[in-house]
Amino acid sequence: MDFDFTWLFWGLPLAFALGWGASRFDLRQWRMEGRQAPKAYFRGLNHLLNEQQDQAIDAFIEAVQGDPDTAELHFALGNLFRRRGDYDRAVRVHEHLLSRADISRKDRDRAQHALALDFLKAGLLDRAESALHKLQGSAFEGEALLALLGLYERSRDWPQAKLIAQRLEDAEQGSFATRLAHYLCEEAELAQRSGDSAKALRLLEEAVQRAPQLARGWMSLSILRSQASDASGAFDALVRLNQNAPQNLPLAARALVELARQTGREAEALKLLQASDERSPSIDVTEALASLSSGTEAVRDRYLSHLEREPSLVITTQWMAGEALSGPVAHARVQQALEHASAPLRRYRCAACGFEARQHFWQCPGCQTWDSYPARRVEEL
Repeated sequence: MDFDFTWLFWGLPLAFALGWGASRFDLRQWRMEGRQAPKAYFRGLNHLLNEQQDQAIDAFIEAVQGDPDTAELHFALGNLFRRRGDYDRAVRVHEHLLSRADISRKDRDRAQHALALDFLKAGLLDRAESALHKLQGSAFEGEALLALLGLYERSRDWPQAKLIAQRLEDAEQGSFATRLAHYLCEEAELAQRSGDSAKALRLLEEAVQRAPQLARGWMSLSILRSQASDASGAFDALVRLNQNAPQNLPLAARALVELARQTGREAEALKLLQASDERSPSIDVTEALASLSSGTEAVRDRYLSHLEREPSLVITTQWMAGEALSGPVAHARVQQALEHASAPLRRYRCAACGFEARQHFWQCPGCQTWDSYPARRVEEL
């Protein structure tokens, strides 16, 4: 039977036409999808710039569905979820990225870092710690160590905080001597509460050697020696404080006077306090000097001397306590009014966040910043 080449003549053009039509259809569909994904991406970016996070998230979800292989869209979406407090969805996005086998090592480390931030923001400290440890040896190691340091400070795990701070200092990420000294002081307080005074003393001596400019170490050492009935050693610690951190002597002025009386070193304490007063008038130093003065007139003159150099409602209150008004009732009322008005001025204020407190803190309870409280009251700032 002879083959009819007529069918071949008509079939080849037909097959070519069908193939061309199919390719055109696929190309058109691909171009349509390609146009839709960038449009969704730019729409999400526009919402983000206008601080419309909910609309931006919807647009990025649409873009991710159109192009699920784009890692950048996943990162943008995960960061948006975290910023709006939707930590569960942020975690799912970044865990999905980590589960993919086709992303680069750089993107994998980036996803691991983002996942650790998700856990930190969500308050899942154990999972955040585990995620941060996995970033060792990556480009995010420095950031991870700083995050771990903050995490251990929040959980008050001072031994681990010391290890991380030492690693950061060894890696030349900055000086962490002051922080390390604070951690040693915190450990010393815990040891003292548990009754291990020897360990507390050893830790405080290490703290003042590591950071002699830190007033906390000398003050804590003075308190510990005083509790051990070593008043002379406690006084010497405050003398060393004045040598290394003279701007912080007002914090120890009252304790200095008490120890001076116990050891008979009032003249030495008076000299130190007068030198501090000459450098910069201070409410605490003036009150300490007044307590060392003999006689009502000397105390009155001490307060007036302060007021001549620096107006102070607190010192005025102290001065008024020794003045006679028109009668005891009037005197009591004026004194009470002055004390009420001056009470807020006795507070300390954090230089970082403005948090005010009646007592001086080494670490701000509001923003967790170390050494952000000046040694001067609110009225003196």
